Amino acid sequence: MSDLDALLSPPSEASAGVTLSDTELSHSGLPKSESLTPIDTTYARPTLSIIIPVLNEAHTIARSLLQLKGMQAGGAEVIVVDGGSSDDSVEQAQMHADKVLHSGRGRARQMNVGARGASGQVLLFLHADTELPEIRVDLAELLAQKKAVWGRFDVRLSGANVAFRVIEFMINQRSRLTGIATGDQGLFIKRSVFTDLGGFKEIPLMEDIELCKRLKKITAPLCLKQRVVTSSRKWEREGVLKVVMLMWRLRLAYFFGVPAARLAKFY
Repeated sequence: MSDLDALLSPPSEASAGVTLSDTELSHSGLPKSESLTPIDTTYARPTLSIIIPVLNEAHTIARSLLQLKGMQAGGAEVIVVDGGSSDDSVEQAQMHADKVLHSGRGRARQMNVGARGASGQVLLFLHADTELPEIRVDLAELLAQKKAVWGRFDVRLSGANVAFRVIEFMINQRSRLTGIATGDQGLFIKRSVFTDLGGFKEIPLMEDIELCKRLKKITAPLCLKQRVVTSSRKWEREGVLKVVMLMWRLRLAYFFGVPAARLAKFY
């Protein structure tokens, strides 16, 4: 038995997941009977702030920021939060982001710093190696129309391996069934709600899942079928099966109550 297996013990009972298929939206948006308002660039402040935590991401950050230029032109605010990079991540980010902030290391801490420096009505948290689809609607209005306070996108892994198509399908379906999303799916949250909840719990792992558990008590997530594309480099470097098994064991251990700080040692 491995050290991680030893952390697991059966719970007395499991909580049921929530089916959220009613919140699905197609790429083309809402039904014809409903309309969406394009982002209004005349607002005194942006309706959307995109927050990207980075740590030694010089090889990806410029490309990630360049693909957000269209959204910046539409009024979105792009904030990069550096956690102490030793490469030129900061210099590259300064050429493209609206704000570059600094914080102590730790994704949760960095995203909280970004949220405090944001002006938008909606906060969208994006990993540095994840590409966001062009958003042609006002997410604040969309959340209001659907009576939701948060949401996420479907995810696509960047690799061509057919195994990635299966994995991403399972990730998206699991998210709909459980009402839980991961950071790779591009979480977006009403700023007021994020603030009221106290932001991300500053733990070394599972900060996205921990926040989702609190958010789903308020509303189910708005699950958009538009896809973010996230890097499959970890899967390709360490092996697909190995990473799949690791991820599931870590999530299972966290579900059983193992502290995130202990799980981080295995990641």
